[in-house]
Amino acid sequence: MFKRYFITGLLIWAPLGITVWVLRFLIGSMDQSLLLLPEHLRPESQFGVSLPGLGVVLTLGVIFLTGVLTANIVGQRLIRFWEGLLARIPVVKSIYYSVKQVSDTLFSGSGDAFRKVLLVRYPHPQAWSLAFQTAGPGSVSRKLDGEYVGVFIPTTPSPVNGFYFFVKKSDTIELDMSVDDALKSIISMGVVAPPEKDAAVAGDYAGD
Repeated sequence: MFKRYFITGLLIWAPLGITVWVLRFLIGSMDQSLLLLPEHLRPESQFGVSLPGLGVVLTLGVIFLTGVLTANIVGQRLIRFWEGLLARIPVVKSIYYSVKQVSDTLFSGSGDAFRKVLLVRYPHPQAWSLAFQTAGPGSVSRKLDGEYVGVFIPTTPSPVNGFYFFVKKSDTIELDMSVDDALKSIISMGVVAPPEKDAAVAGDYAGD
Protein backbone atom coordinates (compact mmCIF):
# COMPACT_ATOMS: atom_id res chain seq x y z
CA MET A 1 0.00 0.00 0.00
CA PHE A 2 2.78 2.43 0.98
CA LYS A 3 4.70 1.65 -2.21
CA ARG A 4 1.66 2.29 -4.41
CA TYR A 5 0.91 5.65 -2.80
CA PHE A 6 4.57 6.64 -2.93
CA ILE A 7 4.85 5.87 -6.65
CA THR A 8 1.59 7.74 -7.32
CA GLY A 9 2.94 10.80 -5.54
CA LEU A 10 6.26 10.48 -7.33
CA LEU A 11 4.55 10.40 -10.72
CA ILE A 12 2.88 13.70 -9.86
CA TRP A 13 5.87 15.51 -8.40
CA ALA A 14 8.67 14.23 -10.66
CA PRO A 15 7.50 15.86 -13.94
CA LEU A 16 6.48 19.00 -12.05
CA GLY A 17 9.87 19.25 -10.35
CA ILE A 18 11.78 18.67 -13.59
CA THR A 19 9.64 21.30 -15.35
CA VAL A 20 10.35 23.84 -12.60
CA TRP A 21 14.07 23.01 -12.71
CA VAL A 22 14.25 23.50 -16.48
CA LEU A 23 12.32 26.77 -16.28
CA ARG A 24 14.58 28.05 -13.50
CA PHE A 25 17.63 27.15 -15.56
CA LEU A 26 16.28 28.93 -18.66
CA ILE A 27 15.13 32.00 -16.75
CA GLY A 28 18.39 32.15 -14.81
CA SER A 29 20.40 31.92 -18.03
CA MET A 30 18.42 34.68 -19.73
CA ASP A 31 18.58 36.84 -16.61
CA GLN A 32 22.33 37.02 -17.20
CA SER A 33 21.53 39.50 -19.96
CA LEU A 34 20.87 42.05 -17.19
CA LEU A 35 24.62 42.14 -16.63
CA LEU A 36 24.88 44.01 -19.93
CA LEU A 37 23.04 46.95 -18.38
CA PRO A 38 24.91 49.68 -16.46
CA GLU A 39 24.97 48.86 -12.76
CA HIS A 40 22.72 51.78 -11.81
CA LEU A 41 20.00 50.50 -14.18
CA ARG A 42 19.87 46.95 -12.84
CA PRO A 43 16.90 45.87 -10.70
CA GLU A 44 19.08 45.54 -7.57
CA SER A 45 19.95 49.23 -7.81
CA GLN A 46 16.50 50.43 -8.83
CA PHE A 47 14.33 48.36 -6.48
CA GLY A 48 16.79 47.06 -3.92
CA VAL A 49 15.97 43.42 -4.73
CA SER A 50 16.58 41.02 -7.59
CA LEU A 51 13.55 40.45 -9.82
CA PRO A 52 13.79 37.06 -11.60
CA GLY A 53 12.36 37.11 -15.09
CA LEU A 54 13.28 40.65 -16.10
CA GLY A 55 16.20 39.22 -18.04
CA VAL A 56 13.74 37.09 -20.02
CA VAL A 57 11.85 40.22 -21.07
CA LEU A 58 15.13 41.96 -21.95
CA THR A 59 16.40 38.96 -23.93
CA LEU A 60 13.17 38.57 -25.90
CA GLY A 61 13.08 42.31 -26.53
CA VAL A 62 16.65 42.34 -27.84
CA ILE A 63 15.92 39.37 -30.12
CA PHE A 64 12.76 41.03 -31.47
CA LEU A 65 14.44 44.40 -32.04
CA THR A 66 17.36 42.66 -33.76
CA GLY A 67 14.91 41.02 -36.15
CA VAL A 68 13.21 44.36 -36.83
CA LEU A 69 16.48 46.20 -37.44
CA THR A 70 17.97 43.54 -39.71
CA ALA A 71 14.83 43.22 -41.81
CA ASN A 72 15.65 46.38 -43.76
CA ILE A 73 18.44 47.20 -46.19
CA VAL A 74 20.57 49.08 -43.66
CA GLY A 75 20.38 46.23 -41.16
CA GLN A 76 21.31 43.67 -43.80
CA ARG A 77 24.35 45.72 -44.76
CA LEU A 78 25.43 45.84 -41.12
CA ILE A 79 25.05 42.05 -40.87
CA ARG A 80 27.15 41.55 -44.01
CA PHE A 81 29.80 43.90 -42.60
CA TRP A 82 29.82 41.99 -39.28
CA GLU A 83 30.03 38.62 -41.01
CA GLY A 84 32.84 39.96 -43.20
CA LEU A 85 34.83 40.75 -40.06
CA LEU A 86 34.22 37.29 -38.61
CA ALA A 87 35.25 35.70 -41.91
CA ARG A 88 38.77 37.07 -41.39
CA ILE A 89 39.25 35.12 -38.15
CA PRO A 90 40.13 31.49 -39.08
CA VAL A 91 38.75 29.52 -36.11
CA VAL A 92 35.83 31.85 -35.43
CA LYS A 93 34.87 31.72 -39.10
CA SER A 94 34.53 27.92 -39.09
CA ILE A 95 32.48 27.82 -35.89
CA TYR A 96 30.25 30.79 -36.75
CA TYR A 97 29.34 29.73 -40.27
CA SER A 98 28.73 26.11 -39.28
CA VAL A 99 26.34 27.16 -36.52
CA LYS A 100 24.73 29.76 -38.79
CA GLN A 101 24.02 27.23 -41.51
CA VAL A 102 22.39 24.87 -39.00
CA SER A 103 20.28 27.62 -37.42
CA ASP A 104 19.26 29.02 -40.81
CA THR A 105 18.10 25.57 -41.88
CA LEU A 106 16.28 24.76 -38.62
CA PHE A 107 14.49 28.09 -38.13
CA SER A 108 13.91 29.13 -41.71
CA GLY A 109 10.45 28.43 -43.03
CA SER A 110 11.97 27.36 -46.33
CA GLY A 111 14.54 25.04 -44.78
CA ASP A 112 14.65 21.30 -45.40
CA ALA A 113 15.64 20.23 -41.89
CA PHE A 114 13.52 17.55 -40.25
CA ARG A 115 10.69 17.88 -42.75
CA LYS A 116 9.79 14.17 -42.64
CA VAL A 117 9.83 11.42 -40.04
CA LEU A 118 11.07 8.12 -41.42
CA LEU A 119 11.65 4.56 -40.34
CA VAL A 120 15.04 3.17 -41.33
CA ARG A 121 16.67 -0.19 -40.67
CA TYR A 122 19.18 0.49 -37.88
CA PRO A 123 21.34 -0.78 -36.18
CA HIS A 124 20.81 -4.06 -38.07
CA PRO A 125 18.53 -5.20 -40.93
CA GLN A 126 15.94 -6.69 -38.55
CA ALA A 127 15.50 -3.48 -36.51
CA TRP A 128 13.72 -0.21 -37.26
CA SER A 129 14.63 3.23 -35.91
CA LEU A 130 12.94 6.61 -36.07
CA ALA A 131 14.89 9.04 -38.24
CA PHE A 132 14.49 12.51 -39.68
CA GLN A 133 15.03 13.23 -43.35
CA THR A 134 17.53 16.03 -43.90
CA ALA A 135 18.94 17.83 -46.87
CA GLY A 136 21.84 15.76 -48.16
CA PRO A 137 24.63 17.24 -50.29
CA GLY A 138 23.88 16.78 -53.97
CA SER A 139 27.53 16.03 -54.69
CA VAL A 140 27.28 12.93 -52.50
CA SER A 141 23.97 11.74 -53.96
CA ARG A 142 25.34 11.97 -57.49
CA LYS A 143 28.11 9.53 -56.58
CA LEU A 144 25.65 6.87 -55.43
CA ASP A 145 23.65 4.47 -57.58
CA GLY A 146 19.92 4.95 -57.12
CA GLU A 147 17.99 7.53 -55.12
CA TYR A 148 19.42 8.18 -51.67
CA VAL A 149 18.31 10.52 -48.90
CA GLY A 150 20.16 11.98 -45.94
CA VAL A 151 18.77 10.89 -42.58
CA PHE A 152 19.59 11.84 -39.01
CA ILE A 153 19.03 9.08 -36.46
CA PRO A 154 18.84 10.66 -32.99
CA THR A 155 19.81 8.87 -29.80
CA THR A 156 17.61 8.58 -26.76
CA PRO A 157 16.98 10.32 -24.44
CA SER A 158 19.13 13.11 -25.91
CA PRO A 159 17.99 13.72 -29.51
CA VAL A 160 20.69 16.33 -30.13
CA ASN A 161 23.17 13.47 -30.52
CA GLY A 162 22.90 10.82 -33.19
CA PHE A 163 24.12 9.52 -36.51
CA TYR A 164 23.97 10.96 -40.01
CA PHE A 165 23.62 8.47 -42.85
CA PHE A 166 22.74 8.21 -46.52
CA VAL A 167 20.23 5.45 -47.17
CA LYS A 168 18.26 4.30 -50.18
CA LYS A 169 14.92 6.03 -50.31
CA SER A 170 13.26 2.72 -51.16
CA ASP A 171 14.59 1.31 -47.86
CA THR A 172 12.82 3.97 -45.78
CA ILE A 173 9.23 4.24 -44.62
CA GLU A 174 7.70 7.70 -44.44
CA LEU A 175 5.48 8.11 -41.37
CA ASP A 176 2.43 10.31 -41.03
CA MET A 177 3.88 11.67 -37.78
CA SER A 178 4.89 15.17 -36.81
CA VAL A 179 8.46 15.97 -35.81
CA ASP A 180 7.20 16.93 -32.33
CA ASP A 181 5.54 13.54 -31.82
CA ALA A 182 8.69 11.74 -32.96
CA LEU A 183 10.85 13.78 -30.59
CA LYS A 184 8.50 13.06 -27.69
CA SER A 185 8.77 9.35 -28.39
CA ILE A 186 12.56 9.50 -28.61
CA ILE A 187 13.05 11.63 -25.49
CA SER A 188 10.68 9.45 -23.45
CA MET A 189 12.51 6.30 -24.64
CA GLY A 190 9.30 5.03 -26.19
CA VAL A 191 7.12 5.58 -23.12
CA VAL A 192 5.16 8.23 -25.02
CA ALA A 193 3.97 6.13 -27.94
CA PRO A 194 3.33 7.52 -31.43
CA PRO A 195 -0.25 7.76 -32.71
CA GLU A 196 -1.93 4.42 -33.33
CA LYS A 197 -1.94 4.77 -37.12
CA ASP A 198 1.84 5.19 -37.17
CA ALA A 199 2.40 2.29 -34.78
CA ALA A 200 0.26 0.09 -37.00
CA VAL A 201 2.24 1.02 -40.11
CA ALA A 202 5.51 0.28 -38.34
CA GLY A 203 4.19 -3.08 -37.19
CA ASP A 204 3.10 -4.05 -40.69
CA TYR A 205 6.52 -3.36 -42.19
CA ALA A 206 8.39 -4.95 -39.30
CA GLY A 207 6.76 -8.23 -40.21
CA ASP A 208 8.19 -8.16 -43.74
